[in-house]
Amino acid sequence: MALAATIYKASLSIADMDRGYYAEHPLVLAQHPSETVERMMLRLVVFALHASESLQFSRGLSAEDEPELWQKNYADEIECWLELGEPDEKRLKKACSRAQQVVLYSYGGRASEVWWSQLESKLGRLEKLTVFRIEPATLAALTGLCQRNMQLSASIQDGQLWLSSEQTNVLVEPLRLK
Repeated sequence: MALAATIYKASLSIADMDRGYYAEHPLVLAQHPSETVERMMLRLVVFALHASESLQFSRGLSAEDEPELWQKNYADEIECWLELGEPDEKRLKKACSRAQQVVLYSYGGRASEVWWSQLESKLGRLEKLTVFRIEPATLAALTGLCQRNMQLSASIQDGQLWLSSEQTNVLVEPLRLK
């Protein structure tokens, strides 16, 4: 018998001063049985950083040919492909051929640094690709916000995200690699 996903609900209030975007988003996050809480919370953070009315979670880990999140237009063309982890060059090239913009959030600590040092020169040629790194300490702090039903506020200014609940605040500062 296959393990079922764990369902989390989040009411996310976003104030993005960098983009002038202000909205409330009721979100349902399905945590895949093989996914960590840190990774699931990173998906929530990436949603907040790129929020729009058309941004949506894909099938993620359950689908090899889809990103974690994507934004599509009315013609079903992929405007923004949002990826997590340390994918191979082939996957990122394919994403760049399918989407107008590809943004990758690497989060594997030391493994992320090794991955980047091996692929930096090859990925530098992909014009549509932007790469950020999230530090392990930030991921650990994000788990403190995780509950089955979350009420969260996201304030974004100067590339920094403050994600807050009633109990705690977490500063997320994505480090731009490319």
